[in-house]
Amino acid sequence: MLNVEIRRPEIKDSAQLNEFFKIVITDTFIQEGIGEKLVDLNEEIKVKNQYLESDFESNGEKRHFLIALHGNKIIGSIEYGPASNLINSCTDDALKELPEVGTVFVHPDFQRMGIGNLLLNKMYLIIKNCEIEEFCLDSGYKRAQEIWKKKFGDPAYLLKNYWGEGYHHMIWRVKVSDL
Repeated sequence: MLNVEIRRPEIKDSAQLNEFFKIVITDTFIQEGIGEKLVDLNEEIKVKNQYLESDFESNGEKRHFLIALHGNKIIGSIEYGPASNLINSCTDDALKELPEVGTVFVHPDFQRMGIGNLLLNKMYLIIKNCEIEEFCLDSGYKRAQEIWKKKFGDPAYLLKNYWGEGYHHMIWRVKVSDL
């Protein structure tokens, strides 16, 4: 197992985190077979950077990030915050009051090494300490959907062909007591 440090990001990590988002999201789009969707790719990168800014501006109150580092290199991220507009619109605001766990990214060179699980477990502790009883998460990525189905079962919402033929969107509602 790698020697991995998990901590809150600092302002000085911003440039490296922005580059990390670009690397991971670009790789994800390519792996998912949607690398040509540059507008969507750039919008996702922009949103993640905005979420990070929201974390810094609110000192973790509005958005709360954790990062995983190997040495000085950022190799993973996770955050929680208000449910996204996408989740709210796809569920008719049924999950609006729940926080969303998102931005679970692992650098392509460090995937399948347990980094994502380390980040999730640390986030579970934070959520439990905040006395949050439920959270939601979503994914339109096939690879991530398989991981979430193994961890959380079938999604509460399945939006077939949401992103195009064969590209579904899934939303989970997770009880913290079930973790």
